[in-house]
Amino acid sequence: MSSTLRTKRLLRELRQIKKSSGHITLESFDNIDRWVVRLRGVKGTIYEDEEYSLLFEFPKDYPLEAPVVTFVGDSPVHPHVYSNGHICLSILYMHWCPVLTVDAICQSILSMLSGCTKKERPERNDVYVKTAKTSPKDTVWIFDDVDV
Repeated sequence: MSSTLRTKRLLRELRQIKKSSGHITLESFDNIDRWVVRLRGVKGTIYEDEEYSLLFEFPKDYPLEAPVVTFVGDSPVHPHVYSNGHICLSILYMHWCPVLTVDAICQSILSMLSGCTKKERPERNDVYVKTAKTSPKDTVWIFDDVDV
């Protein structure tokens, strides 16, 4: 994908995020390649009104290649979120599709949080955090838990 098309796509997505619901807001924008988006937990869920920050790092081949998305600062205690901010969510890895947008990713993460009924870390969180590479894309994820 050409640099110009990538930039146009990201600028369009940036405008979309700025118009998004009150649960998704742009926290900071250092440059076109790196954004921080704030999520606020949905009313009636165990994460109601809690706020979390997601770092989006866009590769040169975006949107053909998925962005690196991690929680920064405090991450939610959730069975699919490791304490280092890595997120076990298939659309960020093997089920990435170029039509997905930053807003769609945020909506998926909010949905994942909203469907959870018990705050707990993933099994073997401590082992994963000690051995994980910096990028969650370097992890071989196994997606077998559709009930959380």
